[in-house]
Amino acid sequence: MKPKNTICLWFDKDAQDAARFYAATFPDSQVTAVHEAPSDFPGGRKGDVLTVEFTVLGIPCLGLNGGPAFKHTEAFSFQVATDNQEQTDRYWNAIVGNGGAESACGWCRDRWGLSWQITPRVLTDALAVGGAEAKRAFEAMMTMKKIDVAAIEAARRG
Repeated sequence: MKPKNTICLWFDKDAQDAARFYAATFPDSQVTAVHEAPSDFPGGRKGDVLTVEFTVLGIPCLGLNGGPAFKHTEAFSFQVATDNQEQTDRYWNAIVGNGGAESACGWCRDRWGLSWQITPRVLTDALAVGGAEAKRAFEAMMTMKKIDVAAIEAARRG
């Protein structure tokens, strides 16, 4: 059964490469279908890969090879909750180490321009507490690129 809501991500021409990378990087992720264009279109030719159906952490997505007209921005990102520093490092290093780029406060960008927030649960838990504990954790986060779990835990304690 097809999901009622699917995230459509516009790529220039390499949606299949991106989908394969996401499937290899994140659990509960896979490429489920690849569809070729039935005829020529503004971004490509008949027989080119037009769409790729895939899941990222169980979220249904469709990669559309629409050509160079639109680029990804930080206005859309995947926020990935991590359980520990090892998981945080693994996802961060996979994205940044595969042609991506670091940003701030747990954000990074993959080589296709898609933004990811690699967010340890200890950080979101600290922010949810509110008050002085949340303020300390937030101020610690503001100095980081990749989130340092031990530093967030130390900030929570004061």
